Amino acid sequence: MAYVFLVIFLLLTGFFTFTAGNFFERGEASLAAFFGWHPWLYLVLVPAVGMRRGRGAPLRHARAAADHADHALAGDHRQFLASWAFLAVALALTFPTVITANILGDPDNGQIVAGYFGSLLLAGAYLAIACMTSAMTRNQVVASSCRWSSACS
Repeated sequence: MAYVFLVIFLLLTGFFTFTAGNFFERGEASLAAFFGWHPWLYLVLVPAVGMRRGRGAPLRHARAAADHADHALAGDHRQFLASWAFLAVALALTFPTVITANILGDPDNGQIVAGYFGSLLLAGAYLAIACMTSAMTRNQVVASSCRWSSACS
């Protein structure tokens, strides 16, 4: 599943940057189109990463004894951090876009680094929401649909 996510993410970022974002027609070495599409890609793809994280975890932890609660919560944090690290790897694999922009022009690399950092934080925020909705239900399909509707209310 991870490889499928990576391939879909990389193909979509390439498509939306170069084709839909008119990268070559702009006449400037800027990754504005690249970072402009990330919130929309994350909205669709990140719920697939966070779908199985924390299924029923809050109820399970509420019933746990006080001395075991810290160990159980640490496991959920590790799952979240592992998922976020996976999203960071997916984002890091888009480095050919930066190389392309640097070959074709002279972009502001500080702005690109800040864009990557902001995109990573945005992915973490979307992942946190995905994990929360996943913990609210045991059904993965309902957990995925909670991100786009009021099915969990």
